[in-house]
This record gives sequence, structure tokens and C-alpha cells, in this order.
Amino acid sequence: MTGMLASVTNLQEALQVLQYDVDIIDLKDPAQGALGDLQIESIKTIVKAINGQRRISATIGDLPMHPQTILSAVLSKAETGVDFIKIGFFPGGDWNGTLDALEDLGNAGISMIAVLFADTQPELNTLSKIKSARFRGVMLDTMDKQKGSLTDMMPQNNIQNFVEQASANHLICGLAGSLRIADIPALKSLKPDYLGFRGALCSQQKRTAELDESAIKTISSLIKKQ
Repeated sequence: MTGMLASVTNLQEALQVLQYDVDIIDLKDPAQGALGDLQIESIKTIVKAINGQRRISATIGDLPMHPQTILSAVLSKAETGVDFIKIGFFPGGDWNGTLDALEDLGNAGISMIAVLFADTQPELNTLSKIKSARFRGVMLDTMDKQKGSLTDMMPQNNIQNFVEQASANHLICGLAGSLRIADIPALKSLKPDYLGFRGALCSQQKRTAELDESAIKTISSLIKKQ
């Protein structure tokens, strides 16, 4: 069954989505980029307040793919007590070196999620390398939020291939990227583990705006509908 990931920016929003049937509360700052980094103290405050009632993920920010930079950021996030740490695999840099640097953290039990971006047309053979580096999961997202949703960036059959390859590699699979209510039926049919939302949960569908409770309720009910 497909679950729902809701991205929030502060404690108030985290408590807001907690009232609904959200499976993962995702912590990031949309004003700082595709995977904008939320301050460590804010993350710790939210983790303490949620107190295990939901699983929590947090991003490390829009960082270059430099092994030591990424390693340091992941270690910092791991100290906050979040359940999953999301790492954006942005174009350029040293992907293989970064995966090598993170493998020991995966072996040590730190649950990492690799975020690939549909607007860069990622190679699906990357997923086997991600699995080998002991990541727990992968997410297909979008980097440029001004160009539309994931379904605008990538054909349905390519998204389906991503979900199937994630499953074949025994990786948790999430789909996100300016998803709209209209995207839910088709993406649910692909049976990803999670669909992730931010903009669609906000007033006027603006990802930096306040959350809209009616939108949260509507999306949650559509995700959970059999």
C-alpha cells in the first residue's frame, strides 16, 4: 500500500500533519532549494515533539557531490534522531566516491534515502550501486520546481521503470516533485511505497506558503483510498 510523505518546515506544521494519516513527516526548508536544509535545532525540537508517533525524514540540503561534504552532513543529521536521511544526487561531482564514503554509515544502521532528479534523466543502473552502498531507499523527485510536476518531467513508463528497478533492488521507493492531486491515481497505480508532497499541501499550491488543512485532508484521503 502506498503511503504519504508530507514535507514540513517547522514544529507547528509537523504537529498539523500529525493529525492526519501521514506516514512520514519530512523536514526541509523549501525556501533554500529543492532539498533545502532545515536547521539542526529545529529538527531536534520536532523529533522530540513527535516522539516516535510517525517516522521522520530530513534532507541534508542542496549540496555538491563531494564525498567528505556529504559524509559530514549525513553524520550531523544522524545525531538528530530522524529515521531517514535524504541525500540529493545532484549533477556533477563524484557520485561513486560519495557512495563509497557513505557505505560504512549504511552498514552502521543509518537509514539513507538517495534522491534522484527526473529533470536530469537519471540512469536506472545507478539504483544497484545505491543498494550496494547500503542505502535503504530511493526517491524520484524534481530539481526545478518551476517546470511542473514529476509527471511533466518524465513519461509514465519511465517512472514505472524506476519503481520496478527500486523494487528489484529491495529499496524503499518514493515519488515526489511538485505532485498535484491529479497525479495521485496514475502514480498510485505504479505502487511506490510513498508519494511525497509539499506544494500541493500549501495555500495556493505555493511550496513556501503555509499549509492548507483542507488540502492535507484531501490528499491524505486519496492516498489511503483503496
